[in-house]
This record gives sequence, C-alpha cells and structure tokens, in this order.
Amino acid sequence: MSNFNWGTPENLKSLLSELVSWKSMTLSEGERQFPVKLHAKLSELIYFQELPEQLTLHDSDIGRKFLTAFYKHPEATDTICLISHFDTVNTEEYGDLEYLATQPEELTKTFSKMLEEFSDDVQKDLKSGDYLFGRGTMDMKMGLAMHMSLVEKASIEKWPINLLLLTVPDEEVNSSGMRDAVSTLIEIQAKYDLIYKLFLNGEPVFTQEPGDPKYYIYSGTIGKIMPAALFYGKETHAGEPLSGMSSPFITSFLTKKMEWNDEFQETVYGEQTPLPVTLQQKDLRSEYSTQTPYRSAALYNVFLMKRNAKEMFNLFEKVANEAVEECNLVYSNLCEKHNVEPIGKVKVIKYEEILRYAIEKFGMEYIEDLKKQILVNKEWDDREKSFRLADKLMIQCQELAPAVIILFAPPYYPAVNSTGNELVEECVNFVTKRANDQFKLPVRRIHYFNGICDLSYVNYTDSSEGWASFERNTPVWGDSYSLPFNLMKRLNAPVLNIGPFGKDAHKRTERLHMRNAFEEVPLIVEELIHMLSGK
Repeated sequence: MSNFNWGTPENLKSLLSELVSWKSMTLSEGERQFPVKLHAKLSELIYFQELPEQLTLHDSDIGRKFLTAFYKHPEATDTICLISHFDTVNTEEYGDLEYLATQPEELTKTFSKMLEEFSDDVQKDLKSGDYLFGRGTMDMKMGLAMHMSLVEKASIEKWPINLLLLTVPDEEVNSSGMRDAVSTLIEIQAKYDLIYKLFLNGEPVFTQEPGDPKYYIYSGTIGKIMPAALFYGKETHAGEPLSGMSSPFITSFLTKKMEWNDEFQETVYGEQTPLPVTLQQKDLRSEYSTQTPYRSAALYNVFLMKRNAKEMFNLFEKVANEAVEECNLVYSNLCEKHNVEPIGKVKVIKYEEILRYAIEKFGMEYIEDLKKQILVNKEWDDREKSFRLADKLMIQCQELAPAVIILFAPPYYPAVNSTGNELVEECVNFVTKRANDQFKLPVRRIHYFNGICDLSYVNYTDSSEGWASFERNTPVWGDSYSLPFNLMKRLNAPVLNIGPFGKDAHKRTERLHMRNAFEEVPLIVEELIHMLSGK
C-alpha cells in the first residue's frame, strides 16, 4: 500500500477530513474555491502529472466550476462515470460550535463531552466510537473521497477499464453543476470514443426507519417537480371587503387541495412517493397596507417516479380547476347572502396562455423588456423570478382577473430508474453477495433513491412531448434556467448509487459510519469495478 496516497482506511479518513475542512456551502465563496483545491490535490497523483490534460476544471455558472479526472486505459472503451457533488448545506444549526462543523475529529470529540444534549440514538453512536460527525462527512464528501481513491488505484494498477470522476457544485439547490456537466460528458465521450457503461453515484445510504441496520443500494433516483401558482384577485380597501377579492382567499382553496393530496402520489415496485406539500405561500406586496392583498404566490413540492412533466401539469391543472370551482361557489353564495354584485369568476390560466395573450396585446419586444427588468434582479432566485414574471404579465393584463396562473418553478429533477437492466441486476446481485460474504453486511436494494440526486440528469428516456409543457410553462426557461433534455437522452447508460452509510444528513448530528465508509464500501465498489472490467 506504500504506493498509494489514499489506499488505507486511515489515509481515507485523513483525506475525508481534509475535504470536509474545505468549507463549500452552496452559493458561498468556499464552493467556488473547492474544485480549485481539489484540482491541486489530484495533481499530486503521478498519473495526472504525466497526463495533466485529463484532469480538468470546467466552467459552470456564477463563477463556479466542476471537475473531471479521467483515468484512461490505453485499450479500453468501456467507461464507468463516478459522480459526486462537493457542495454542502449551511452550518447555522451548529450554533456556538459552528467553527467546528467542518473539523470532523474535533467536533466528534466535543460532542462526546456533551452527551446529555442529544437523543438516545445519537448518544449511543457517540459512545460507540463508530461514527465521525461533521457537515459533509455523510452528504457527500465521503463519496468523493472514495472515488478519488478508486481513480488513484486504477491509475497505479492499470485497471483494464476507464474511470471518469465527475464532481460538481450546487446539487443542494439547482443542480447547475450537473446540468452544465452533461454537455462535457458528451464531449469527453466523443473525444476519446468511449462507451459509458454505468453512471455510478456515491450518495450516502439513508436509514429507512429508526434503528434500521440494513445497508441500501439504489437502482434509480426519485424525481421532483414544483408546480406553482400566481393568484390574482381584485384590490379594495379593507373597510369594503366585498368590493374586491383578496388573493389569500383564492390561494386557500388551491393550497388545501394540493397539501397531502394522494392523487399526486405514485407507487412503483412497492415504493411510494412522499405526499405533496406547500414549500412557500406568500403575499407579493413588500409592505403593510390597508389595501387588501390581491397578488399572492404558492409553490408546491411534488415527487415523481413514472410521471413526466406533461402528466404532472395536466394533473395540477385539473386540481386547480377543482379548487377554483369550490372558490367560485363559496364566493357566489357569499355575494348572494350579502346582496353584492360579484366581481367575476376566478379562472385557471396556464402560464403559456397568459404569455401568448400578452404578446398578442403588446408585442414581443415589449414582453422581452418586461422579462429583462425581472431577470436582472440578482436578489431574486429562479423561483422568485418565475413568480415576478407571471405577476408582471398579469399587472398588464388585469382584464383577465380574478385568475390563478399555473406554472412550473425550477428546479426539475426527472426520475430515473435502471431496475430490470441486465447489467444493473448483475451489479445488485454481486454487491449483495460480496457484502454478505466478506462483512456479514445485509444489503437491500431500493429502486428510487429518495434523497434527490444528480443521476436525474443522465439516462433520460422521455419524449420531447413529455418535457415540452415544462419548457412552455416555466417563466425563466431559456433565460436563467434550462435542462439539456436532448443531451441527457444521449447519456443512456444505466444508473446505480452505492455510497457510505450515515445518519442525519442536513442536521447538526450528520455523521458517517467509519468502518462502512473507510473499509467496507470502498472494497465492495472496487471489486464491483473489477467484475465490470471483465465483461
């Protein structure tokens, strides 16, 4: 092992601790600096000193970069793509210990001295000495560390298969890094005449229930889409409430219909998507006023397995129409009771319809100017810009009010699944047997990784008809947000996720099981690659 920088459990632990110490919260300066530091670290390997062109930083958005490290065997075309992300969520929840959040060994020691502050499960894990605590230990710098060690070993031992390490920023927010990397994967494939055999992610394993001892591997990843709505009523003074219609009144009907609505739930291979929830509901005014609020917005989280964007939007439109029908009935009865003339009926309008209406009314140049006013605002993220674009259009087309404008807001993670693929089934069987034989580690396969991951952007199988409604009804599409659907379809190798076991991702008690991470999983994945190289 003396030839290897990261070939022992102790060295892997040191590597992980170093990676974790490079703070890389999404949208931070640390996230921008991380791949530069990683490039320097991987440059220590003799292989990349001899072939520096195969270790590359690539531009992503807002000054961020992703990295590829390519081990190429002279006679191999089969290639396994090792995928990870290096950004982490923030660390505020560590409170006074935030300065230790990215110092795993020190944090673990400190936590061990304050046991009474934690739950029984956390106390048990601290006392066992089996876990390493810290932001990014589990999600997901250990996956990256493992991939680095695999590339190192392959380059020294000259494994007869190619390994392409890809690590990206921004998985935790918009997956900009992976979306930008799709075209780079296509370019590398063409340049070296490669066959992508498998997209292998290293996202961590999540327990399915408290105290669950099983180790899971994943032959797919769940999808996520965000239907959203702008609610446009009619303003009035609070002293004359029935002279108008408040947007919160309209909003309440759709939110009630969306929250926990099992029509949006899917069951595939006995696994179920979580129920939809409201992620945001707000008034679009920026200050208090006795004018009733007449412009509101809501954002809903929906998970996917088999459904595509078109099917989801059709269902969302159906539910919105049901909500509006109830809203109009309640409003009509209210007006009748108080002998008031109604201001009109609320209608459901798709974003593509309001956009087309506004273009016909004002012309394309005027609409493009409106869009520029919104898109230039750096304080707003893609979700806020989506609402504001729809809002600007409705302000100019108030004759359509009262109305619910339905749309999509970014990001969109298509579901991907490789269950039933011959190679993936062979991999699952191989890993299950090896883990049991060597480590007495019980393995169970899950068909859809439920933590959302960057595998959503490879092996895409839907037709253009399926994604067209997303393009047409996402206000920021083609400006500040897009997906390379056609390129994603060309990355048509199967997917698999094999990562380290940990607990409490995104929590103060995020932790990694050390034996599993530094000994068991790296060896299992290495043997899996050897098995694949012989095929």
